[in-house]
Amino acid sequence: MNAPGILLDTGPLVAFLSRTDSHHSRAMSLFSSCEAPFRTCEAVLTEACFLMQKVHPNGAADVVGLSRAGLYEVALSVRDQSAAIEALLRKYANKGISLADASLIRCAELYADPRILTFDSDFKVYRWARRKSFQIL
Repeated sequence: MNAPGILLDTGPLVAFLSRTDSHHSRAMSLFSSCEAPFRTCEAVLTEACFLMQKVHPNGAADVVGLSRAGLYEVALSVRDQSAAIEALLRKYANKGISLADASLIRCAELYADPRILTFDSDFKVYRWARRKSFQIL
């Protein structure tokens, strides 16, 4: 069992909630091997709400409800970390990095924890604390 504090990206969150998602079984397996709460950011939640709204009318509410259930915690304020996030957005601009990805990289730096639940292959390229690679679960 993986200890709490794993970073949570949009893809696994949406797949976890959507039984019709092609990665649903994989997400269920990943979540069952990890202990909550996960760490995430508002940008991930915004993306997940947007995508889940297309799946089900209550999809966005389901995403937010998982916070109340203790599945995740918002571990970063973009306002408080804007300089570092801006630098990451500029560094990886040629990769088309999203605000969510830059925020998750910054979370790894703040908590010195490289573990991440993601389906995004860009996290094989991204580095936190300049040279450290992510441990993709």
